[in-house]
Amino acid sequence: MLIPQASFAEVSVPAHEYVGYFDSNEIYTVVGNVKNDMDYAIVPTISVSVIDVTDEFSKTVQHTSISSGNEIPFKIKFPEVLGNFPMLMPAEIAFEKTTPEVFTIDVIYDQTLIVHEDGHLTGRVINSGTETVSDFKIFAVIHGFDNETLDIGQNILPLTEMMPGEIREFTMYPDPKFMSKVWYYSCFAVGQDSVIVLNVPRNDDAFKIRYDSSILLSYPEFNSEGTSLSFSLIQGWSFDNYINLEFSKHSENESFQVFLNDEHVDSIQSVDDVGNWHVAFLVEPQSEGILTISGFDPEGKSLDEISIPDWIRNDANLWLSNNISDSEFLEDLDYLFDKQIISAPELDVSVELQRHIPSWIKISTSWWYEEIISDTEFLNLIENLVTRKIITI
Repeated sequence: MLIPQASFAEVSVPAHEYVGYFDSNEIYTVVGNVKNDMDYAIVPTISVSVIDVTDEFSKTVQHTSISSGNEIPFKIKFPEVLGNFPMLMPAEIAFEKTTPEVFTIDVIYDQTLIVHEDGHLTGRVINSGTETVSDFKIFAVIHGFDNETLDIGQNILPLTEMMPGEIREFTMYPDPKFMSKVWYYSCFAVGQDSVIVLNVPRNDDAFKIRYDSSILLSYPEFNSEGTSLSFSLIQGWSFDNYINLEFSKHSENESFQVFLNDEHVDSIQSVDDVGNWHVAFLVEPQSEGILTISGFDPEGKSLDEISIPDWIRNDANLWLSNNISDSEFLEDLDYLFDKQIISAPELDVSVELQRHIPSWIKISTSWWYEEIISDTEFLNLIENLVTRKIITI
């Protein structure tokens, strides 16, 4: 259920940190900052609606987990808004209780944390923990000279594989529209990118694409054969920007090529732990036009789509809300192997896992429960846990 922010103050988007503006590319953009004042960690889902004359446009984004007492900024773009005076409606928030995912990354507040004359910020972070931390980002709220919220910033590329005690530099920029108006940055937060989900009609079905990038992709469309997918792309930043597209595998033989305005773009194709394709590449500064991904299987049917019993989905919801224990939910997972819904021998669930399931599994489970990822993708994830001996056979 989506809960209006005003009616549930413990998880909220403060009004003074929730604004809409037309960016330097004339794209209507909404920024905000989710605060978690509950006494437990949450995974928030933020829904934002904009009224443009007689039309209403709504978008939803699921963010990274927020521990108690912390906050995380977000940014959502609405290229569909064409009027001069759009009305931004109050944000609505839904959230799931989760186990805290602790990022032992701290911003170093010293003379190296600098706001430059052109509005961009440079600084350093340190891994103050005892374990290596991978694939995270630094977020911040950007303020003007009247303390008003201008924009949300994040470091340009993900910071990867930081060893304990290691120090790294980072850089973040405001939208070019605000470069001469920036006074200071605040509310620094560490997390992972919010996942943007696009649903594209294909062969009488909905094809889901997920991506994490500050590049704007809109109006996705397959060609009539179902072999090529195109988007409208705007990359308004003054530096190379990274994008990572994720979608279901339809054939082992799919081989993807990326083009921007019919010019080939170098890309890397890979498969993740749950069996999805990833296509990653850099986009040059100040780029816009038609992005095309070719190489899709024309049949358009996901490989080996499997259905998980509804009672396990119901138990997953109970587990996510802490109404059943880790051990009880592990019995459901054991059932999937025992009935060969996942093809593997019978499991002996480790004593360690009975006491605790890592928090990132809860995040992935919530995505499956909310149908952001499919049954097959979730099952591939569980099978990967077996391979990595988090669950032992």
